Formats: sequence, structure tokens, C-alpha cells
Amino acid sequence: MAYPLMEHLTGKGYLYCGKYYRVRSELTESLQKPVEARIYYETVRVKDGVLLFVEDHLQRLVNSVKGLENFPVNTSKILSEAYSFVDLDGVKDGSIRIVLTNEVLLIHQADITLPSKEHFENGINTSILNWERKTPNLKIFRGDYKTRVNEKFKEENSHGLPFELVLTDNEGKLYEGSMSNLFVIRDGKVYSAPDSKILIGITRKRVMEALKRSGLELQTGTFAPEELDPETDAVFVSSTPFDILPVRFIDDYEFRSSGNEVLQMISKMYQQYTSEYIDAAMRALNG
Repeated sequence: MAYPLMEHLTGKGYLYCGKYYRVRSELTESLQKPVEARIYYETVRVKDGVLLFVEDHLQRLVNSVKGLENFPVNTSKILSEAYSFVDLDGVKDGSIRIVLTNEVLLIHQADITLPSKEHFENGINTSILNWERKTPNLKIFRGDYKTRVNEKFKEENSHGLPFELVLTDNEGKLYEGSMSNLFVIRDGKVYSAPDSKILIGITRKRVMEALKRSGLELQTGTFAPEELDPETDAVFVSSTPFDILPVRFIDDYEFRSSGNEVLQMISKMYQQYTSEYIDAAMRALNG
């Protein structure tokens, strides 16, 4: 199913095949029309002008291409152009999208909704979408999936519009977010779906480090929402735009995730790790 190279465009301009164009350029409209090419992409968070965990994003981009086409991917060039774009567009905090086909490299700012202070403090509202992903470890645009997700985000549940969708498999087990990885905390242990069922998120790797610093190990396991205890179990998601977010509602199921002590400890360790990365990257950028 055809899909456009560019979506959620924001900012002053974009880099297309090494050249900077203003948003008002005539090229912009054509880039927002569906194309038949296979499209690979990464959304990278920018904090204090630093491309957060960009090395992992680029490696996943390489892996995605190798999984389907295996054309050469020059990660050094992409990294250089990404930082060039950040400088040209004056990006300090936000998200950029790196879009790649076998002929095109496109880099632009992406208008992605970031969590508010209230979301972090109280937890987010989510809705359930039954969807079994195909080749979940490869990050490419899939038109049918994107269309269904976009439709579901427009449907209110009992608590309003969802901030994120939680995917269930054909057995009704929660296994992933539509744009995030999903975790369950039960009896002081942290659970996630098997690697074979999910996209291995960049932030998820840092959650693993936060678990290690907290003296925890990730367990493999999935649960149906009705199997979870709303009083004692906690649910959270992680992603590049979200960092770590507690989940309050999964449709009509309510959890006290934000007050969970284990989740609070993991979040603290994650923020510490992220700050260390930004400090080291800024030192490297400044010579």
C-alpha cells in the first residue's frame, strides 16, 4: 500500500537528498503524496540540540534495510546530514524524522505530540487495538497498519481520546504500543513481550539499563488486561517521544501505575542515564 515519504511535517524546512528546502517549496507537496517505494524511517528525539541515542537509531535503520532489500546505508553521511539539519532548522528540543528509500534520504522535523507534565504525573489514557504485526523487528511504513492506527486514535473511549494505543495479539494478550514498547510490573517484577513479537525500541534498550541500575531483570511475559490487578499491578510504555510513561487507563481498565514505587525508581534511573548521554554528546560536539 502506497504511503507518503513525508508526514507530520513541522519546522522551517527539510533536507532532501542533501539539499535544504524551505517548507513553502514546491517540492513539499509532492513529498506528501503516496509513493510505491518501500520506506524506512527513524524518529529521533532532539534534546538540547543532541540527537538522543542516534547511534542505535541508525543501526536499526541498517537492520531494517538488510531485512528486506540490503542496499548500502551510509550511516556516517546520515549522521552528518542529520546534525546539519538540526543546525539549519535551529532544532533544540523536538523530534526529527530520518526517511530512507533506495534512492532518497529525507530529514525533517516531525510534529509529534509530546507528553505533558500531567501525563507523567497521572498516567495516560490508552485504547486497545487488536493487531498482529508482520515482521515487527523491521521499521518500515506499512500503509494498512498506519491507516488503522490513525482511525483508532480518533475514536474516544470512556476517558476521551487515547494518547496511545495498546496492541493485543489474537489471544487477547497485550504486547506492544502502536508507537511504543509496553511493560507490566507485577509483584515487583517487570515483564515485556518476547523480542520476536515486538519492535526493539531504542528507549527500551535504555529501560533495560535503568532496570539494571535498579537491581532488576526483565522477565518475558504477556497478560490480557482482565488478568491484571488494578490495585497492585502497573503498566508503562517507553518510546523515543515518550521516554517512560505510566499508563492509567487501558479502555475501561484503570491502574495506579504512576504511584508504583518500582516504576518511579526505573524512571529516575532512566533520566539519570539520559542526562549522562546528553552531557557526553555535548562535550563531543563542542570538541
